[in-house]
Amino acid sequence: MSDHILIVENDLDIVELIKANMQDLGLQVTHCDNGEDAIKKALENNFSLIILSLSLSTYGDLNVCRQIKEANEKQAILMLAENISDMDLKLGADDFMTKPFNDRELQARVHAQLHQVHLLQNGMQESLDEDNGSICHGQLLIDQRTHEVVLRQKALDLTATEFDLLRFMAKHPGEVFSRTQLLDKVWGYQYNGYEHTVNSHINRLRNKLVAGQPQSNNKVLPTIIQTVFGVGYKFSPEGVI
Repeated sequence: MSDHILIVENDLDIVELIKANMQDLGLQVTHCDNGEDAIKKALENNFSLIILSLSLSTYGDLNVCRQIKEANEKQAILMLAENISDMDLKLGADDFMTKPFNDRELQARVHAQLHQVHLLQNGMQESLDEDNGSICHGQLLIDQRTHEVVLRQKALDLTATEFDLLRFMAKHPGEVFSRTQLLDKVWGYQYNGYEHTVNSHINRLRNKLVAGQPQSNNKVLPTIIQTVFGVGYKFSPEGVI
């Protein structure tokens, strides 16, 4: 049986474009055009992925993602928007794209999300894992079996993609990865020109890691995920204090 996708969008031209791309992937598609119906359908059905477009007008756009995630934190959501604001990035979507979007990239993002969904459903770890144990750096604990992250005895609320990104980098401390390499290793596809999604997820992850660090009278604290200018990013164990 093919994966079932819910498309939430009120622009019929965009709906038809997304449908065509999903059908090219052999996926079953359901559509609704407002946030209230989206929440209802999400609670009543078992969708592999929800493609949530933020051009909705009949219901609070930002509340749709939040309410679906509160009801089912494991529900995979790909968000589409004309502009991604800092507020949008805090809503828990597993991935996002700006509109207008490239067909090939959309299919790659959907494929990557479904890959993660299948791994979780089967109780498996992605290929980058060689064991099911925990990763520990100082007071940062990453439990690969339960997908939980604890920093200084405080649990962090990470999306599936944020967890995979942190886990991969923490398994290779000090090693510098380009944005293209991270797209390949974490998202599961190679597509030059779309490194922006890596930057955005790094920023979201950093914000959550900083929130788990102690405050120190405006003292600049070491960064757990560091930018290596002109190259990419690296995980720094020294940043875990």
